Amino acid sequence: MQRINYPSRKEWPEILKRPTQTVSDIEAKVNSIFEEVRTGGDSVVLDYTEKFDKVKLDSFLVSEDEIKNAVTKLSEDLKQAIALAKNNIEKFHAAQKTQQIKVETMPGVLCWQEKRPIQKVGLYIPGGTAPLFSTILMLAIPAKLAGCQEIVLCTPPDNNGNVNPAILYAAQLCGVTQIFKIGGIQAIAAMTFGTETIPRVYKIFGPGNQYVTVAKQLATKYGVAIDMPAGPSELLVVADDSAEPSFVASDLLSQAEHGTDSQVILVSTSKKVLDAVEKEIGIQLNALPRKNIAEKAIANSKLILVEDDKIASDLINEYGPEHYIICMTNEKFYLNSIQNAGSVFIGNYTPESAGDYASGTNHTLPTNGYAKQYSGVNLDSFMKSMTFQKITEEGIKGIGSAVELMAEAEGLQAHKNAMTLRINSIKDN
Repeated sequence: MQRINYPSRKEWPEILKRPTQTVSDIEAKVNSIFEEVRTGGDSVVLDYTEKFDKVKLDSFLVSEDEIKNAVTKLSEDLKQAIALAKNNIEKFHAAQKTQQIKVETMPGVLCWQEKRPIQKVGLYIPGGTAPLFSTILMLAIPAKLAGCQEIVLCTPPDNNGNVNPAILYAAQLCGVTQIFKIGGIQAIAAMTFGTETIPRVYKIFGPGNQYVTVAKQLATKYGVAIDMPAGPSELLVVADDSAEPSFVASDLLSQAEHGTDSQVILVSTSKKVLDAVEKEIGIQLNALPRKNIAEKAIANSKLILVEDDKIASDLINEYGPEHYIICMTNEKFYLNSIQNAGSVFIGNYTPESAGDYASGTNHTLPTNGYAKQYSGVNLDSFMKSMTFQKITEEGIKGIGSAVELMAEAEGLQAHKNAMTLRINSIKDN
């Protein structure tokens, strides 16, 4: 990890850069595949699955028999762990339901707001070196709670044409309606346009590599919403002498092992802590099965020494981390001052991995600084707020002249007429 001592504020933009390509670097490739899928449908998706996933498929759709077989391949211990996580995630997201809001803004003018589910949603679940079945819990559970009618899941197959059994088990447990064996740009394109086999959806959720992230952003040009531009995973820890260095190192490595383009940062006012954590990272790294991946991510990562709590807080808000761990004596200050973070973990006994799996909060979070303007996935991500209003004759008498005057001032005569006709009708009666 790169050591940076007391950086000036003008250095922050450079030292806080993410190790990611820009959209322009890969947009041309994404655009090309999108256009091919839009015009060629299933056959193009099959070709790209063979090219990128090294498997020739006859069908994308996961069969009922495949799902039944997957259930038998998981240990009872893992099934129980998934059930515990599912229960906690359901509890937390069910508690986010809100009631209808109804207000009479003036006599005879009744306005209210209700939420309706997004009818068709697509979930993208990465495969590759780490099949993220936990992400299915994070996406399918709130989708089901929200009342989404179609929950479509796309995930890449292995080179034998199979999907990880844990992914299939979690999908059927959480109410996914269809599962397709496709990944990457072609999966996002298929859910964007629809093909002969794969339905078009209204909103796409889920993390992925930089190509998937850009593909999701491109999908918005074709009328499909996305949860957020979520890319490579990242974690920032702020720690002082009250922190346990081995815990901090384990948290940093837990994100570093996600992928070579992940990034982790430790910010501290204590040189002693930075030294101790750096030593622990070296010890723990050598024991990891995914050492080669974590090592490359660690090379993208930083140990930053700052003068005081205020500077630390400002730097953290400038970075806007996806995951943010606070292990500070002055915990309250950091809780009050954080403005930009996807999810916050507090104290020595709150590892980020708890939120990744089973505490109940959602782990689908904004990365790459998007925590400054995006929320993580929650129940409302799968719903739309709709407003309603009903006006009586009494309401027309109260609101009518104001509407007429405002419409006339904007030069919109038809708007004024729509109100004037009603006012005159009431007068005539």
